[in-house]
Amino acid sequence: MTDETNSLDASPQVLRGIGPSSAQKLERCGIKTIRDLLLHIPYRYQNRTQCSPLNCLLAGNEHLVNAEIIKCEYSYGRRRSLLVTLSDGYGYLLMRLFHYHASQKKSLKPGVWLQLFGEIRSGSNGFETVHPEYRLFDSHPPDPTPELRPIYRTTSGLTSARIGDWIRSAIPYAEKLPNHTFRGLSLKDALLALHQPKIESGQETYARINQALQRIVFEEILAHFLVKRTQRKLLSQQRTISLGPSKQLGKKLLNKLGFKLTQAQKRVTKEVLEDLSKSTPTMRLIQGDVGSGKTVIAAFAAIRAAENDAQTVIMAPTEILAEQHYETFCSWLTPLGINVCLVKGDLNATARKERFEDLRSGKANVIVGTHAVFQKDAVFKHVGLTIIDEQHRFGVHQRMQLREKGKSPHQLVMTATPIPRTLTMALYADMDVSVIDQLPPGRIAIKTTIHSNTQRKALIQNIFRELKSKKTQVYWVCPAIQNGETQLRAAEDVYEELKSLDSGTSVDLLHGQMKSQEKASVMNAFKQGKTTVLVTTTVIEVGVDVPNATIIVIEDADRLGLAQLHQLRGRVGRGKEESTCVLLYQSPISDTARNRLEALRDSNDGFVIAEKDLLIRGPGDVLGTRQAGEQAFKIADLSRDRELIQPVIDMGNRLIREQPALADSIISAWKLSLEDYVSI
Repeated sequence: MTDETNSLDASPQVLRGIGPSSAQKLERCGIKTIRDLLLHIPYRYQNRTQCSPLNCLLAGNEHLVNAEIIKCEYSYGRRRSLLVTLSDGYGYLLMRLFHYHASQKKSLKPGVWLQLFGEIRSGSNGFETVHPEYRLFDSHPPDPTPELRPIYRTTSGLTSARIGDWIRSAIPYAEKLPNHTFRGLSLKDALLALHQPKIESGQETYARINQALQRIVFEEILAHFLVKRTQRKLLSQQRTISLGPSKQLGKKLLNKLGFKLTQAQKRVTKEVLEDLSKSTPTMRLIQGDVGSGKTVIAAFAAIRAAENDAQTVIMAPTEILAEQHYETFCSWLTPLGINVCLVKGDLNATARKERFEDLRSGKANVIVGTHAVFQKDAVFKHVGLTIIDEQHRFGVHQRMQLREKGKSPHQLVMTATPIPRTLTMALYADMDVSVIDQLPPGRIAIKTTIHSNTQRKALIQNIFRELKSKKTQVYWVCPAIQNGETQLRAAEDVYEELKSLDSGTSVDLLHGQMKSQEKASVMNAFKQGKTTVLVTTTVIEVGVDVPNATIIVIEDADRLGLAQLHQLRGRVGRGKEESTCVLLYQSPISDTARNRLEALRDSNDGFVIAEKDLLIRGPGDVLGTRQAGEQAFKIADLSRDRELIQPVIDMGNRLIREQPALADSIISAWKLSLEDYVSI
């Protein structure tokens, strides 16, 4: 075996039975190397340690049984099947086969014994099992060999059994894993305990499996934490331009804002400006609930950069949010002599050339844009600060491209998705974190109500009466644009429905597939009060600010995540009038979906909601990282394993101080790199 094929980083194709086609299927499971194959742990086990009498079966459970064939016949229902009646002297069980061949029918005859394993379900004629695994015997089968069979996550074209065979053939490679021990086990021993569990008495088998799982999860989270802390150390060794106070333009803005900063805004602004004055690049996450005032903090940072003849690039995830930031920054910064420009993907050739020349010459001090700001031909004179809004909506490589526009620029990332403190410490260990934990005074709590679609007609009538009597406006949010195969209510259909009511109320439509100018026109009409009802998709989830809009109706709210619902609800409640969020769902509704809706109804606190969301859905959805391809833990689930986070942090900090070689070994064991987990 060559060094290349003997490596943990070798392709699974070095194993017998894995060719190019199977390797492609494994890659769909996230398995690209032998290391990945070993770390593809079972998600459950089949208990085949003892047989169950047929009078002790439980519907919904998997059972191993010994039984004699009493009868075998065809069953003619909606689908023809082969129905085998089994008995063990204590009870009866039906085995149903929809797919079978002649030789099977011939072998399944009365008097033959079976040992089978399958899921039991209730049928019209008692318990039955469909297509179980089985073996034939001439007489009563021998006692089974005790077995706890691992079950692995699969993909189309692969079975759990096949993956299990390959993992067993890869076990010798586990000898190459580092030999450090946590929680009484080495990584190799923990993997063996999961892939090849030993049958022990009582609950000891499952206790051993749980110990092994906890040990591996602990190390995986630890490896990620160590990478982040290493990034932070490397960042502290870099040098960049110091953006110190110069022309006192920030004080001028403060005097002209027309509102007072909250104590939280003052504190976070001070933290940011102190960072910028250092020659070490800033890397700070600013968390603030919907409406907490993150934008004004970004404005003070951009002013500080402009005072030092450095450009600020602000990247937003949607054109609507970019345009709103552009308008806000223009109103605040243009009177101070700071030139703000907007860069979007749909600029015509002439405007694009002029805009990009402004970037290159330095005429543009603050550049607000979407993905267009990190295109290759977007060349800047001197980027001193980058600000990424809703940073989890951008992939790693996109953020890296933006950073490369400057020479180690200061970086601020902002999110209106409150992140539980434990997750913040683990996932953002490479950053300083500021939390705006205070809303501006005078904000009235948004009232949230939940309704079945059976009440929809009456709700529409009540809302339209309120629109006329109070001269207010409403967002009407639909998850889908057009009617497709799903049962979701489409924005285009709702638009036509509300428009046809002939109530004298103006209705308009907004969605992401419209051209930029059309979207801007529709949004401006709504801002100016020319449109009363804006039927839209979740494109308005972030950034849109229309104080006169006091109602938001969310169709199919049970199909959206809790964090997204909270963001959408934040589009109202921005004025002085009481606002309402109406959540509509289609019956029947799952317990999980109902829990989400009730959590939103019961709280307006984003951090409380984030904790609930973490428990209901897990961290990937809370942070949006599944879409961005980051923080992709192979085994750890930060919702399930949250109690390990603080011990991981304590251990990680101790290793960095006292055992840096061991820290490097742990990172190496998981094949993590700064390039893979760069926080830009």
